[in-house]
Amino acid sequence: MKNIKNIFRNLEKKLKQASWFEPDWEIYNRGEYLQLYKANWHNENQGGIHFETYIEAPQIKEKAFPICMHAEDDCPSQQLFIQKFLEIEGDRIRQWKGYRTVGKGYTICQRSMPLNFKNLEQRLFEELNQLRKLEPGVELALRSL
Repeated sequence: MKNIKNIFRNLEKKLKQASWFEPDWEIYNRGEYLQLYKANWHNENQGGIHFETYIEAPQIKEKAFPICMHAEDDCPSQQLFIQKFLEIEGDRIRQWKGYRTVGKGYTICQRSMPLNFKNLEQRLFEELNQLRKLEPGVELALRSL
């Protein structure tokens, strides 16, 4: 069994070295759980808008883990934001392999990935790199509230 914490530590370094990672991007990494978000996404307490992935005991047992986008309770006008965001970006997300839009509760979209440790760090980076392209849609939806 590979050390998930090391994989997430290396993923954080890789994200911070990406050409698009500017000072207003932030990462919350608690070992087997990581969020990527912008400073103005109301996520100071990890309860706003963010991209998230985690590989904890249940995911190891299931041999699958999620990559998702959430707008949790700290997101202003949460349900209205989700509705506006999906109007802007829903079609694009639905075209991505394995992603499904949810729009209920706080989950905007999600993909379940098979837990295979081969190139896991790179696969996680690629998924978060794809999700971060939704940033303009997040900004537009926030401005419309």
